[in-house]
Amino acid sequence: MRPTVLFALLVSYGVRAPVGKALAGFLFLAMLAGPAAAEKVHIVAFGDSLTAGYGLPEHEGFVPQLRAWLEAQDEDVRVVNAGVSGDTTAGGQARFEWSLTAELQGVILILGGNDALRGIDPATMRANLDAILETAAERELEVLLVGMPGPGNYGPDYRAEFEAVYADLAEKHDTLFYPDFLAPLGDDPAEALDFMQADGIHPDAEGVARIVEAFGPSVQALIERIRSE
Repeated sequence: MRPTVLFALLVSYGVRAPVGKALAGFLFLAMLAGPAAAEKVHIVAFGDSLTAGYGLPEHEGFVPQLRAWLEAQDEDVRVVNAGVSGDTTAGGQARFEWSLTAELQGVILILGGNDALRGIDPATMRANLDAILETAAERELEVLLVGMPGPGNYGPDYRAEFEAVYADLAEKHDTLFYPDFLAPLGDDPAEALDFMQADGIHPDAEGVARIVEAFGPSVQALIERIRSE
């Protein structure tokens, strides 16, 4: 029904009642104003040094650059940085539940890089990430699971098993999935080093910017999924 028609009906039925006219006027103005603005979405970026912004000034780290990117897209979202340098999936699993605050609605889960560096059994990593995702489901949190590239120095079987963990768990838990956090730096390891800090492990500010530019739309998909609930 058009606003003008509804307004006329309300006034006609409430012509003898000032309250009816006031209510009609309020509803008419509300319809002109359009739908209410969506509420702010609250997300935690949960991970290791890649999330924490190791080796970079605070404003150049992953989470601050992601916040700036989302703001430029007019997304009303708060992203909390819950990255802990050196964290493995075991460390993340141990602290995940007590890291969750009441207002959180979604999780960007970025763990596994340190498991790869240490050659941790992919089955162990799988169990840890599975437990984190189970907790997220119990708390009714939407998740964007982020994969990491498997290391090549433990052989092709290890690498294949490592990388399969992420896709398998994303399917099992029906999460959004971003296959490779570092992919935007390039397929050629020599090329990727141009966007790394001196340690060859952590992206520099330009590398983080490349990651955020590619990764941002996946975060928008997470926001959309949260808002659709």
